[in-house]
Amino acid sequence: MGNLDARIEGLTSQATRGRLTADGWGELVELTALRGHVLGRIDQAERAASLAETFVDQAPRDPRSLMARARLAGLFHRFAAALDDLDAAAALGLDRRSVDEERAVVCQAVGQYADALALHRQGLSRGQDFRTLGAMARCHAESGEVEEAESWFLAARRAYRGVSPFPLAVLEFQCGQMWLAQGGLVSARVWLESAARRLPSYVPAQGQLAEADAAEGRTAVAAERLRRLALVSDDPDYATRLVRLLGRFETSAEARFWRARAAARYEELMARHPEAYADHAAEFWLTVGGDPRRALRLARWNLALRATPSAQALVNRAMCRVGQRQQ
Repeated sequence: MGNLDARIEGLTSQATRGRLTADGWGELVELTALRGHVLGRIDQAERAASLAETFVDQAPRDPRSLMARARLAGLFHRFAAALDDLDAAAALGLDRRSVDEERAVVCQAVGQYADALALHRQGLSRGQDFRTLGAMARCHAESGEVEEAESWFLAARRAYRGVSPFPLAVLEFQCGQMWLAQGGLVSARVWLESAARRLPSYVPAQGQLAEADAAEGRTAVAAERLRRLALVSDDPDYATRLVRLLGRFETSAEARFWRARAAARYEELMARHPEAYADHAAEFWLTVGGDPRRALRLARWNLALRATPSAQALVNRAMCRVGQRQQ
């Protein structure tokens, strides 16, 4: 993490002095977004999006700037904008493999798994490496094909030839997250603990380990882990999970504090990035937020943006909860 911070600071200094090349701009955007993911910091993701806009301003005819902005638009679920930038990048000569990879990411995000899979297969036909194998793994994971997905995750891990722990840790986190969502606690813990060993400060991996702890009945361990994450991350999801956990066995001042903090933060995020946080906000209002009607509105909007099984399941849960309230 120290090396990552130092590299970002060096690139930022070059940008401030007007000496950053196009490759440097792309790296700065990518590394800033990576830091935001690893540390669970939404403000870093926002910073990366701002840098991507600056990159486009600096080099509007360079397809790499449009690719960088497309990736960040996708991260914040602005899928139409992402596709527009990909089209423009392709028109400016960006190689088809790179464009297809990013199109596949958007297809997965909106639930178009067949289209995504076809694009990933095209990528594999051009060469099987860590990137293409990992993309196949994530596609199968998103569509719920866990056994198939794990075989691709394993193949990707074997194919890795780099020295940085970040790509492997992210890959292992994604596989662990998949298994946890399917209730495979043993497999989930194996993958998540491996990711956490590579990057002890990897907030999303620690958050999923807290979920595994709670599912295994280790409530106190899970709560302590979530407390640490809620303090260092500006993502209200960790505070929400902590409140849900505390609510299982007590109503406390601590739970009320974290509930209020999460509610305020979701209001901020919905004002700035409604597409990206509609599902998380709906989950909050459906559970500890205590407003299922609001949750249903947000869940339906999220489903219109992303026709995924998880989005549909969220709508179904909200409808059930609203129905119970009306009885």
